[in-house]
Amino acid sequence: METQKKVAVIGLGNIGKAVAGNLVSNKHQVIVATRNAEEANDFAAQSGGFAQSASIEEAINTADIIIPAIWFGSFKDFFNDNGNSLRNKIIVDVSNPIAPDGNGGLKKVIGERESAGELNKAILPEGSKLVKAFGTLSAGTLASSSNHQPEKDVLFYASDDEGIDHDIEDVIRNSGFDPLKVGGIDQSIRIEVFGDLHEFGKLGKAVSLEEAKSKL
Repeated sequence: METQKKVAVIGLGNIGKAVAGNLVSNKHQVIVATRNAEEANDFAAQSGGFAQSASIEEAINTADIIIPAIWFGSFKDFFNDNGNSLRNKIIVDVSNPIAPDGNGGLKKVIGERESAGELNKAILPEGSKLVKAFGTLSAGTLASSSNHQPEKDVLFYASDDEGIDHDIEDVIRNSGFDPLKVGGIDQSIRIEVFGDLHEFGKLGKAVSLEEAKSKL
């Protein structure tokens, strides 16, 4: 039996809780870490033994796949603070470069043709590998659509390294979704907010694998 990759979710905001919660629900072990140790401890205590809490440093050192569930603008500091520890790790970028527009909506905080995935790849710590995933649905839909029946919904991902595709697809499946690769990191813009494959873009909703394939 293949050994599961160790996954760490850093940050327990809405997206972090949804990602970690889906893994726990599908019996995939996960390490949770946040600046608020009590919050991580509480999450682990309610996980039925499938989550363990740790400091951010411990989580990064222990896990193979790191999912920083943090705001896009925090990635630079996260990379700077943990660069050496992130060497040889798979980093999953769930971020969307958006902020409130002051009118009840959202706006991009980077150029119209720029993507968070490409910008984060440009500052990636040496030796680490980046995957864009888990940010194609809102936190609410991410939580409610896991293990959808009769057909699972899709989580799109983008990666430049085919050698890690199997690992990220395994984590996506163990989150209750079907994985579908859209291409390299240069395709990240399609699966970020306002992109044609994002819930808050042209796609408009979670879709099945067959529906998703028709959109590529």
